[in-house]
Amino acid sequence: MDFYQEYITTIHDFCIDKEQLVKRIEGLKESRPASLIIPILYKEVENPPLKKIITDLNECTYLSQVVIALAAESTEQYVHVVEYFKDLKLPHIIVWCDGPRIKQIIFDMKKKGIDLTSFKGKGKDVWIATGIATLDSYAIAYHDADIVTYSVDFPAKLLYPIVETELNFFFNKGYYARIDMDGMAMHGRVFRLFVRPLLDTLQSESKADILRYFLAFRYTLAGEFAMTSDLAMNIRIPADWGLEVGLLAEVYRNATTKKICQIDLGYYDHKHQDIGANRSEGLCKMVGDIFTTFMRVVTESTDNRISEAYLHGIHVRYKRLGQDLIRRYHADALCNGLYYNRHEEETYVDMFARVIRNAGDDYRHDPSDVLMPDWTRALSAVPDLREKLYEACIADVKEYCEEG
Repeated sequence: MDFYQEYITTIHDFCIDKEQLVKRIEGLKESRPASLIIPILYKEVENPPLKKIITDLNECTYLSQVVIALAAESTEQYVHVVEYFKDLKLPHIIVWCDGPRIKQIIFDMKKKGIDLTSFKGKGKDVWIATGIATLDSYAIAYHDADIVTYSVDFPAKLLYPIVETELNFFFNKGYYARIDMDGMAMHGRVFRLFVRPLLDTLQSESKADILRYFLAFRYTLAGEFAMTSDLAMNIRIPADWGLEVGLLAEVYRNATTKKICQIDLGYYDHKHQDIGANRSEGLCKMVGDIFTTFMRVVTESTDNRISEAYLHGIHVRYKRLGQDLIRRYHADALCNGLYYNRHEEETYVDMFARVIRNAGDDYRHDPSDVLMPDWTRALSAVPDLREKLYEACIADVKEYCEEG
């Protein structure tokens, strides 16, 4: 436990009164309504965490609505999810992001010069759901559907700094300890062994303010955050595994750091990715996408040139810093009685270092942009786009889920 303040405001959980938070957000519900967006894959309805999340959300009456951004391949899957979420008593809407109606809207946008047809995955689904949520919300919280340690105060902690009139933050990111308290093991390898030493490496090459900003976040890859609808309308969402990093970069460009904060969500555990056999799978793909996002940040925000020599230097320094961190994590784990396999951690650093070389070479030869357009631009081309998406969701329910 500490009370250290980072470059951005850090809200610790010394003794947060969760009931008071909920009461305050409830009192602001009329003037500052808040929504929650949950992106899900169809297969996640089979996982126990989502059932508990729904049970806990039923107690979150301060939420005006829940928007489910669904990736489903068939009508049968869509109908199953609609039925599944009938247990959620809060006002909610299922957005079938792969459904024929929304696909047609996306295709029609291409005719207006906004081409999203090549994008797929979580980033695109979050983008669509954000458009719908901003219709009636002052603030929007986001979190994944696979959180094992979910509790009713998750959305409240994320939303409170945004809706509280005495604070008026524009963006709030959750942070937590990735510890499995049942298995007594330390997780979060991509952040611990890749992102943190990589950021230290990049900062040794450049003292750019944006790198200091990134280093201020205690868990850069957290998928739990909240923001005002105005901010959500003006940022470009990345469409790959670099979503969280790219999102932070967009927030930096669109909001003063005085209006950005992070909050302690306690212990946290969720499903874990396989390492993957190559750059197109598992953690290898995740790390490659994240590294590419950081290279784009370096290109846009520093004087560094992404050359072969630069990448070689990053590779060497990253590997040394990653290995140094392993000794520190081992000491931390040993003192806390946590399982820790140093050989396995070394293997991950070796793998991440290889990805740096490969992803870096790919970026040098093809520095293509994977950021989706912001909603402000989309609405300038299709002014009623959000309403069309919302109406498509309602029409899907009527056609596929209502008898007669």
